[in-house]
Amino acid sequence: MSLIFRSTIIITSLSTIIITSLALHSRMASPAIKPVDPGSLSLWKKFGPSENTVRGIVIGGITGGIEICITYPTEYVKTQLQLDERSAQPKFKGPIDCAKQTVKSHGAFGLYRGLSVLLYGSIPKSSFRFGTFEYLKGKAVDEKGNLSPSMRLLCGLGAGLSEAIFAVTPMETIKVKFIHDRTLPEPRFKGFAHGVATIVKTEGVGGLYQGLTATMAKQGSNQAIRFFVMETLKDWYRGGDNSVVISKPLVGLMGAVAGAASVYGNTPIDVVKTRMQGLDRKKYKNTFDCALQIWKNEGFRAFYKGTVPRLSRVCLDVAITFMIYDSIMEFLNTHWKKPSN
Repeated sequence: MSLIFRSTIIITSLSTIIITSLALHSRMASPAIKPVDPGSLSLWKKFGPSENTVRGIVIGGITGGIEICITYPTEYVKTQLQLDERSAQPKFKGPIDCAKQTVKSHGAFGLYRGLSVLLYGSIPKSSFRFGTFEYLKGKAVDEKGNLSPSMRLLCGLGAGLSEAIFAVTPMETIKVKFIHDRTLPEPRFKGFAHGVATIVKTEGVGGLYQGLTATMAKQGSNQAIRFFVMETLKDWYRGGDNSVVISKPLVGLMGAVAGAASVYGNTPIDVVKTRMQGLDRKKYKNTFDCALQIWKNEGFRAFYKGTVPRLSRVCLDVAITFMIYDSIMEFLNTHWKKPSN
């Protein structure tokens, strides 16, 4: 119940922030309430983020919090399978067996172990992703508001690199170490704060940025593929007319297709990233050495270990994410009109 309560508090707080921000924006835009210096407005328009960028940041954060609460069990199973390196006596026979063993040993809530860690990271990750994409999209669209195929790919790549550097790498490292720690006979971490403090004390701040190269490659390719597929499908359905409204079930279906494409496109990178962020990462010299050892010792199939649970999680994740994001954005566009210039 504590996890659900904390999740509710975070999401509710973000909702309050967005409503307050929009209310303040409306007041700033209304000359009847308080005159605004034209000079300050021009500086804000020139150097400040656009309204779409701000909306992308805030709505992305809310979307990330809701989505991770729904899809976390499959993320837990995927990470466990990737950490369960092939040996003479593997611990898990597959995703279903992993889930059964977890529930048997720790109960149903065992599948939510480490949720708070990922929740703390999912909100800023989604904020950086959508905020960066909206910012880059605003700079790259043509006169009709559409992106060219190459720009869809590059905007998605930029969004992925942004979230990798500022949010994903430290939080994913902590998440993997927490989940891995739970598999030990005597877990070391007593909680989020204690776990982070232990990692920093034993490995330094750099311990939070292990696997940065692999994470940037994973997130960059992830979002490049997802946004490219998503924007392409939307443009195909609309026929280039952005005024055409796409139903939410169809948005979800498009998101699932985009998610599936990204899974098959970069699962090998995800496997290497997870190994580099685990507690046994010291046996690898670097990201490339990790990939080489996996190839030599476990074979090509090891690069696609955990694909089934990742595929189910990602398809659901991306479908839910775009449905929630588009729904909130559509709601705001309807009830909070953008101020005219």
